[in-house]
Amino acid sequence: MPPLPLIVDAHLDLATNAMTLNRDLTRPVHEIRARELALGLDDYPDRGHGTVALPELRRGGVGLVFATLIARYSATGSRQKNLALPGWHSPAQAYASAQGQLAWYREMERLGEMVQISDRAGLERHLELWRTAETTNALPVGYVLALEGADSIVTLDHLHQYYAQGLRSVGLAHFGPGRYAAGTNSDGSGLTAAGRELVREMNTLNMLLDVTHLTDRGFYEALELYTGPLLASHQNCRALVPGERQFSDAQLRAVIERGGVVGGALDAWMLQAGYVRGQSPRALGIGLERIIDHYDHVCQLAGNADHIAIGSDLDGLFGTEQSPYDLDTVADLQRIGPLLRGRGYTEAEVEQVLSGNWLLLLAGVLAP
Repeated sequence: MPPLPLIVDAHLDLATNAMTLNRDLTRPVHEIRARELALGLDDYPDRGHGTVALPELRRGGVGLVFATLIARYSATGSRQKNLALPGWHSPAQAYASAQGQLAWYREMERLGEMVQISDRAGLERHLELWRTAETTNALPVGYVLALEGADSIVTLDHLHQYYAQGLRSVGLAHFGPGRYAAGTNSDGSGLTAAGRELVREMNTLNMLLDVTHLTDRGFYEALELYTGPLLASHQNCRALVPGERQFSDAQLRAVIERGGVVGGALDAWMLQAGYVRGQSPRALGIGLERIIDHYDHVCQLAGNADHIAIGSDLDGLFGTEQSPYDLDTVADLQRIGPLLRGRGYTEAEVEQVLSGNWLLLLAGVLAP
């Protein structure tokens, strides 16, 4: 049996780290950090502070992840204020960028580093491999392909092409205004006409709708239109940390009522009210215990532990400088289990949070 419980993380921007930050994720985290420090890189705030690489995923028992493609459109073709990610000047460019990221995942598959999970049979084979291996050090990390922001879906035909390439989860928006919906730090509007059309087309494919990053208005508009399964891949509770990036209790109840799952995110500004970027998580006492507070809150709303899980967003353009102080790498997600037990969660509930809730949601989406 593997030495650690299986973990599923529903939000990691692996291709962004590989192709935008030029990180060789087949190398250990500390080697990547040392390289960036030696080169004096300072183009992104998390240089020299990364937490995620494939060796650490294996070491931490993180055998399955939702791995994103991010390719944003911007009418000006430039970076939006206070956002490091660029916006492409045309949807065609965004699509080409996303396809380049997909090519990286394909190369990781060729090298045996990763394996795409796009149907139930593949999921079952992968889980059997991870659950029966004596060591996980040489196992491929499974990934479910996800879009964070739908700007690169040029037409509805492109949606079907993406699906044929293994895409199983779509978030309509990211930060700022998008082609299909307004996102975090936008004007608070909802879905566009194209967004409503896209959601209706998604209904025909039984894909997962990721409601993370939607405005409050867009959230409810999407739920009115979407008939399939949904998730909030990396989303925390507004009752604990105010702000539009978190969900209100009413939104959380809506996800719960639809049988969805909320993945707790580990960015310090989503764990501490009033957090200012650049502040020390250690000085503020922001540890992994904070995400358990959010889990507890969702459980109280639901009356059970069926709707919480991990959606860490680690290395989502932040690193150890903006992560819980007691997390050095993604392998430390294993600390969540003991913290849950310390709050009175049963072994069965711990397993649900670490992997079971995501696996159950996936099983309902993936074709045989």
